[in-house]
Amino acid sequence: MKISAMKCNRIENPLGYALDKPVLSWITEAEEAVVQTACRIEIALDEEFADLVHDSGREETINSIGYTPDITLLPETRYYWRVYVWTDCGEVSSNTAWFETSKLFNPWSGIWITPDWKEEVSHPYVRKNFQVKSEVKEARLYICGLGLYEAELNGSRVGDEYLTPYCNSYNNWIQYQTFDVTELLEKGDNVIGVLLGNGWYKGRFGFLGKTEGIYGNEFALLCEIKLTYADGSTERIGTDDTWRATGSHVMESSIYDGELQDAGKKIYGWSTIQVSDEDWSGVKPIEIDSSLLSARRSIPVRIKEKLTPVKVITTPIGETVLDMGQNMVGWLNFRVEAPKGTRIKLQYGEELQEGCFYRENLRTAKAEFEYISDGHKAEVQPHFTFYGFRYVKVEGFTEEIKKEDFTGCVVYSDLLRTGNIETSNPMVNRLFQNALWGQKGNFLDVPTDCPQRDERMGWTGDAQMFSGTACMNMDCDAFFRKFLYDLAREQEALGGIVPHTVPTFDLGKEGENSFLSGGSSAWSEAATVIPWNLYLHYGDKEVLQEQLNSMISYVEYIRKQDDGSRLWNTGFHFGDWLALDGQGDFNPFGGTPTDLIATAYYAYSSDILAKAAAVLGRNDLVHEYGKLAKEVREAFCAEFLTPRGRLAADTQTAYILALFMDLVPENYRPRILKALVQNLEANKYYLKTGFVGTPYFCRVLSENGYNELAYKLLLNEEFPSWLYEVKLGATTIWERWNSLLPDGKFGELGMNSLNHYTYGSIAEWMYRNMCGINPLEEYPGYRKIRLAPQPNKLLSYAKAELDTAAGHYESGWCYEEDGLHYQFMIPFNAEAELVLPVTENSEVTINGSQLSEAGVSYRKEDNEYRIILKAGKFEVKQKITASLS
Repeated sequence: MKISAMKCNRIENPLGYALDKPVLSWITEAEEAVVQTACRIEIALDEEFADLVHDSGREETINSIGYTPDITLLPETRYYWRVYVWTDCGEVSSNTAWFETSKLFNPWSGIWITPDWKEEVSHPYVRKNFQVKSEVKEARLYICGLGLYEAELNGSRVGDEYLTPYCNSYNNWIQYQTFDVTELLEKGDNVIGVLLGNGWYKGRFGFLGKTEGIYGNEFALLCEIKLTYADGSTERIGTDDTWRATGSHVMESSIYDGELQDAGKKIYGWSTIQVSDEDWSGVKPIEIDSSLLSARRSIPVRIKEKLTPVKVITTPIGETVLDMGQNMVGWLNFRVEAPKGTRIKLQYGEELQEGCFYRENLRTAKAEFEYISDGHKAEVQPHFTFYGFRYVKVEGFTEEIKKEDFTGCVVYSDLLRTGNIETSNPMVNRLFQNALWGQKGNFLDVPTDCPQRDERMGWTGDAQMFSGTACMNMDCDAFFRKFLYDLAREQEALGGIVPHTVPTFDLGKEGENSFLSGGSSAWSEAATVIPWNLYLHYGDKEVLQEQLNSMISYVEYIRKQDDGSRLWNTGFHFGDWLALDGQGDFNPFGGTPTDLIATAYYAYSSDILAKAAAVLGRNDLVHEYGKLAKEVREAFCAEFLTPRGRLAADTQTAYILALFMDLVPENYRPRILKALVQNLEANKYYLKTGFVGTPYFCRVLSENGYNELAYKLLLNEEFPSWLYEVKLGATTIWERWNSLLPDGKFGELGMNSLNHYTYGSIAEWMYRNMCGINPLEEYPGYRKIRLAPQPNKLLSYAKAELDTAAGHYESGWCYEEDGLHYQFMIPFNAEAELVLPVTENSEVTINGSQLSEAGVSYRKEDNEYRIILKAGKFEVKQKITASLS
């Protein structure tokens, strides 16, 4: 037995995060044990646990999903914690984990500074010489640089994070990071140096006009080194007017356009005592609202994987192009030795056209990297940008291009992979990988819509629609909570409206009633759906408490629009975005009436809010918003449903929403389901749905008796379908069903991304329906699940693995000559209700024993077996009958 995955606020050993309430979680792995009988949590100020600040004592009610200690946190303090667990087979204790607080209410010893230049010549180096008087016990660097920064101490890079301080709504809050720099210091002379870049803060960015300086126009730095000496004394070195600045080798940088480096201007050893800063410029204070400073909420962005180009291509027009074999996000690192003044240029793109390099779909984004050699051998990569690409055109190299001289650095937020799907169909496996790669590429601090063109923004609709899939693929709790924090801050400034993008950047400046101000149904539901998904998947109700005001203000914003009708038929809505059933040659809004979609989501959000209130014990809100949800459903039926149950709109998405969101009375569901199937049949069993309908389509079919049609949709290979993309070589999910045409040429170019993850939400159906792993609202965090796999002979096998807040689940099935075989794994102290169909002469065995003799609890209900499985591995066999295949 062992205890693993010890986390505080879903982060392992968090240093300097905003820990409003520390929530401790862990996983007990115990093959021989089934249930926990008691637990104890200890928290101390020392690793020996001599100075205890919290001891829960032995308690039967503590669970590993989340434990919130009653503790008042001190600033700049490391807390150590450990766990004791008693099981039905004995006792187990954990190793020691820790969390360390930020500055909290402690004042800064430094001030915001900027280079004292008459004119900006390049990106600046900023540095300070300082003395370390004696032996250092520990040292911390608290730092924020605007727009972006990279810090060094004595020539060594501080940390392994990129694009700090990350992307957030800087007019609402500015986050700083904390680093342990103890090992980088030396007794005597030391130098701290910071390289500053443009980033989202001051570089070219934004949806309207792509302007510069959305949040600010000058580089800025605030930092403080806290030294704690062996004798217990402390010293702080902060930014002030004694710091020095000079121009660096980074001449230009832009999230959209890339970076220009002139190695001839590089100062080697610029952050060491070997280099003098006597001839550097001074710095001056800069006015930035210090009340905006907040401890970090962003998890680190790191180089998570490295790829080598699969080939070097010479195109028909003589271009040299590297093929990475995978649409990825990050940059190329390359080795070069070229004569001084040699200008090397890399251009990034997603696809070739007629065998040649192409990037018209990037719109105005240049997506370039230029390097001017100083004649020295060098290993080169950008500092302050990233690219979405598969292909890279290279120019200017004086020697033969070799694959091994280039490394693709795959960059995204440091999210732990938690889920995997494998089936008998290689194309389906590739589809799952495409959805996973789409998440990797677009989960770079914010859940962006696309990572390559002049957009790369946190569109709320994409995040909402994919959030369930995201939480199964990776541990996204901390990632989404930072996004939701930003969302709530933006919302406060907009009177409850949820903006289309978070951060808003230059959206929303045109007034409350403009398209750009936000408030579109399905997009704005990020405010309700994402918090609920986080609660469902991770079991921590604190996220609901944190977001409750945001959820209420959003639903109240809608209520103000309905004029008492309980219909949402005002304002701008994206509708079923990019659906294929819209009128005209190019109608991205789809054919489903936007007021039908908006009213459906009005009911859906009201219902989620009522459920969240119930979790929090807010019975007043449960009554109010439960009543509102009921009224909106009734209004929906009065407006969009005939007395005999015909839906006003004959579109796939209209039927899907009515069924998935329980908008119609039970007696009308069969007719609506039949109409959906007829619509599907009329379209030769191909989908017509866009961003709104697609995420729920296969789930609605499988959960309402049409599982075979769900598989048919999944396995279609012609346009429009998921596997159409796979057949054409997609390695990520496309924005449009026909982003590429059958001949491989791009479709519409004004809005066409090959890495746009929304349609990757089919993976949630794979986890939930194909493989049957369903979290339950009554037992959040997977403490108990509904295990209801739905096999189909269109695949010979499928299996899923899922590392949840409760532990490791597995669910798989395969067809064999003697029947249908299932394999399950249930983690310690968790439980699954296995649901299998009851058929004529149905025979079920578990681990070789007949069901009645297998030692499990079960019952028959609604033509189903409901079998309770507790911790362990299970081999289940069921005789194949016609109804099972």
